[in-house]
Amino acid sequence: MIKAIVTDIEGTTSSLSFVKDVLFPYARIHLPDFVRRSQDDPQIKQLLADTCNEAGIKPDTENAISQLIQWIEQDKKITPLKALQGLIWEAGYRQGDFKGHVYQDAIDNLKAWKTEGISLYVYSSGSVLAQKLLFEHTESGDLTPLFSGFFDTLIGGKKEADSYRKIAEAIGYPAENILFLSDIKEELDAAKSASFVTVWLTRDNKPDVHAEHSQAHDFYAINIHTLK
Repeated sequence: MIKAIVTDIEGTTSSLSFVKDVLFPYARIHLPDFVRRSQDDPQIKQLLADTCNEAGIKPDTENAISQLIQWIEQDKKITPLKALQGLIWEAGYRQGDFKGHVYQDAIDNLKAWKTEGISLYVYSSGSVLAQKLLFEHTESGDLTPLFSGFFDTLIGGKKEADSYRKIAEAIGYPAENILFLSDIKEELDAAKSASFVTVWLTRDNKPDVHAEHSQAHDFYAINIHTLK
């Protein structure tokens, strides 16, 4: 019996193109000025130090900016980068530069599952701040009240089984009663290794007949009462 659902964002609840064509370029363009303007802020100062430490480079604002831009271009899932991107996107959302994209099928089913008493959570490589901003600023209004919690890479990598064990412990339900939704096979493999129930969102891709995961074109195709 499914008691909690943990969902990915990119390619699952939300369009990959929104993240890749809207959010990432926005952060890439605004990051240098944002960092230079805020470098004396204690939070930014720590993130810049974490960046230099992670990259093994001399502590310096311009060095950190160059490294962060390189990570953006390489689509790296590195915690200080994700935290900075979240802060930059926060300004963009607040200024109305864009709205968070969430598929209607995801909205409808998340609301239905919430009504059924299912606890809902998000686990994404984007920072918790970035996750909350996306769901707060959608065309359908603020969706954050649907969720009981948010997880990012601070709990561990999304392709590591131990991350899902930690999530299950934090949620307080046995892993066998938690459903994980994603469009990435390696993430689903890790969750399944931790005894989660899994569903692969295929969206515009062809189903993989050899996959050891239930597959669904969209959220409408997910029946949580028949999953094992």
